[in-house]
Amino acid sequence: MRICVIDGQGGGIGAALIKRLKEVYREEHEVIALGTNAVATAQMMKARANRGASGENAICRTVAQVDVILGCLSIVLANAMMGEVTPKMAAAIASAAAPKILLPLTQEKVEIVGLAPEPLPHLVEKIVSHKLREMMHHV
Repeated sequence: MRICVIDGQGGGIGAALIKRLKEVYREEHEVIALGTNAVATAQMMKARANRGASGENAICRTVAQVDVILGCLSIVLANAMMGEVTPKMAAAIASAAAPKILLPLTQEKVEIVGLAPEPLPHLVEKIVSHKLREMMHHV
């Protein structure tokens, strides 16, 4: 399975996801880090992603070739992350055929009603050990 992790700014959330993916699944799956900038990509590569790339073109082209996309809600919001998520990136990610498993975190003025706030480590665990595993069993 090709798992794509997308992050921007400092790449900390993407790095946390990748670190946990590698702990749970080791090298069973290819993990591709896509950063809205080079710093985010570098952080995700340090977390042991198999491959990585940065920028609008890399994101727009790669999301069409992966099996699942992980990241924050911001990755599907045009102009999110202080403008790092371009409208073209957000459209490509949202339109990609791959299922998207998104963390309910954003710095934008968007609120998801009905969700209880949880710390990032708990959310990462839910994605990696529960949602992703469920999805793998249905493929």
